[in-house]
Amino acid sequence: MSTDTASQSTDNRPIAVVTGASSGIGAATARQLATQGYHVVLGARRLDRVTALADEIGGTGRQLDVTDDDSVAAFVAGLDTVNVLVNNAGGAKGLDPVSTADLDDWRWMWETNVLGSLRVTKALLPALIASGDGLIVSVTSIAAFEAYDNGAGYTSAKHAQGVTHRTLRYELLGKPVRLTEIAPGMVETDFSLVRFEGDRERADAVYAGLTPLVAEDVAEVIGFVASRPPHVNLDQIILKPRDQASARRNVKTG
Repeated sequence: MSTDTASQSTDNRPIAVVTGASSGIGAATARQLATQGYHVVLGARRLDRVTALADEIGGTGRQLDVTDDDSVAAFVAGLDTVNVLVNNAGGAKGLDPVSTADLDDWRWMWETNVLGSLRVTKALLPALIASGDGLIVSVTSIAAFEAYDNGAGYTSAKHAQGVTHRTLRYELLGKPVRLTEIAPGMVETDFSLVRFEGDRERADAVYAGLTPLVAEDVAEVIGFVASRPPHVNLDQIILKPRDQASARRNVKTG
């Protein structure tokens, strides 16, 4: 059951789709939704990881590269009815100022965060509407609301992802689909490790001296959103650790 099909014809559980589900917030969300009775379809580039997690929670693991049209088409094949979509795949690369911006890093961030979530959402909109009570959760960031030095590549991508999500909220008014934007602050996952190209010391330094959120904190909020009745739409939820006041201010920076 873990790799080939969501088993919609034999499994009466509602279907939840989670992208970027191989680790961090995506993996924690998959576990959370499974405990709430969903058959979770997990997507990520690392098929071995989503397969192992799918086996653990009784879901379905499929390989997914949100930057590739063919990969998205293969991923959604057979998903005729979907109750929850969690657009979690994304990430940051580098901390360059605009004056020395690495265009390849910018392209990756925009392809993954903006166009990636757009591809998956477009592909699954008919299935979400067909459910009669669909929910789209977009995991953006406080970077979707704030700018900070040397972060323009990521903040601009997250702003664009957030605006796309908010526009869809208007466009689907009257349809049986709810939309919630989850905007976390500092969460200790592989996020900084990816941003700094595997530099563990630099990644760990981001969270040193404060207590960040963990993936399960965000997953629990997503689970709460998914548990609301059909007439309740939680439009935006911003969550930060107590030690962080904004993208630029925390207990270390003052």
